Amino acid sequence: MDNFPWDVTLAVLGIVVPVIAALYEFVLVGRKRLGYRVQMDTTATEEVHSSYAGALQELRRDDGTPLADPSFVLLRVENNGAVHIDTSDYAVLDDDKVGIRVRFPGRRVAGMVVTELSDTFLRHSFGDGSGLSVRDGVIELPKVPMNRGAHYKVLAALERADGAPLPDGARRDAFPDAEIIGGIKGGVGNGGIQETHSRTGTSRQSVALICFLVLVILGQLGLALGDDVPAPLDCASGHLTLTGSTAFAPVLREAAAAYEETCPDARFTIETQGSAAGLRDLDRIGREDAADGAARITFSDGVKTEGYPRLLPRPIAFSLFTLVINEEAGVEDLTLDQVRRIYAGEITNWSEVNGNDVPVRLVSRHSDSGTRKTFEQQVLDGQREPGDNSDDCREVAPGETGVVRCQVDSTGDVLDIVARTPGALGYSAVGEAADAGDGLLLVRIDGQEATLEAADHGAYPFWETEYAYTYGEPDADSLAAGFLRYLTSEVGRDIVRAHGHRPCAELSNPVLCRPT
Repeated sequence: MDNFPWDVTLAVLGIVVPVIAALYEFVLVGRKRLGYRVQMDTTATEEVHSSYAGALQELRRDDGTPLADPSFVLLRVENNGAVHIDTSDYAVLDDDKVGIRVRFPGRRVAGMVVTELSDTFLRHSFGDGSGLSVRDGVIELPKVPMNRGAHYKVLAALERADGAPLPDGARRDAFPDAEIIGGIKGGVGNGGIQETHSRTGTSRQSVALICFLVLVILGQLGLALGDDVPAPLDCASGHLTLTGSTAFAPVLREAAAAYEETCPDARFTIETQGSAAGLRDLDRIGREDAADGAARITFSDGVKTEGYPRLLPRPIAFSLFTLVINEEAGVEDLTLDQVRRIYAGEITNWSEVNGNDVPVRLVSRHSDSGTRKTFEQQVLDGQREPGDNSDDCREVAPGETGVVRCQVDSTGDVLDIVARTPGALGYSAVGEAADAGDGLLLVRIDGQEATLEAADHGAYPFWETEYAYTYGEPDADSLAAGFLRYLTSEVGRDIVRAHGHRPCAELSNPVLCRPT
């Protein structure tokens, strides 16, 4: 029974039982129903002769003699079903005008009136010739058409049937209950008129249904809080180290946290130090210990270099990059030729490209960076960036000349330095650059923004496929395989999009995401 779907069963019961109860109450039981209620049945013996009785002492018959053991009855007749009742619904012969008869065993009717009509138009149902009468001690009530919830009341004055006073000291027993005779065609049960009760509180059926629903909710809560709730079927356990691209690090941090929340037996360590460094470490660790290599995934901006035959690539995303510039440069658009001349050292001041009179300062990544490698291949047409000549990204070091060039460790460092250094130019993944804040602008290349559509159609050059590298093929049930599947699932794709990248499956030209 451990695998029995109790949560599903409780949910189904929580829906089905109230539906059945409602159908039973309003379709079956409450379909057509005529009810009555005796709201008062009280005797008035010696009490009518008390000093406060007043007019009650004058209860007499037509011949003037006092009533014997007078009593009073207030009877309520109501339509307590789900549909209206017409004159043809009463279970009597068609030519019989009487729908309900009321007898009082041991008593006779001394007087009767119809009172408290729920609707004034019901009064016409009790006029002359309607069937309303008192015959042989029986109150006869007409076939009254009644809408759902309609009612009327009958007040009757009664006396003991034999009419003779009891001897002094004789015992006066309570009279038998009234007998109501009548019925409805197609009504509940045998169609007879049924006794109802005043509802001053919640009915037992409602209390029972509420208690049942509370138990269902408590049962579902207990299942949800249980310690032995299994993880999703694709959850893997163990420890996995994620290395490589700093540009892709924000995606890895969010995806790893989400995976740990879903799969509590999984643990991640993130050590992004650059694509090239990550690939070297993965190959070295895998050669030293295959098990340690299997517990690592390296993410790279672009394909690996030669010399890593055991590292297997998987395209994960289409990564967009952008040039970023300090706003004091007064430039937001550069041609591809201008970018190459700037990095070749031919343009040294932004005024030379119609910008402000501010010197050009170049902030680059170290040679291990996949983003730098992509920039050199896609934007600089395969030309390598010259080495750095500055320690502070503002002035050239003593003995150095040319445009200020410096190198930093991560994408975040690039964005921070460019934002606070006048005339600085660098590059970054689009997602991180868009969130960098004040002081920094994204540069168009040949008038094109860094968008998926522009890159997909060849109009924007600065992009690369983001690859995940493993040391050999990971086992299908390993954490490495599970995390790679997670990144390409719907949740993983949402995380990739949120950081400015695009899942390969969304490209109109998917061949761009190819592991070659």
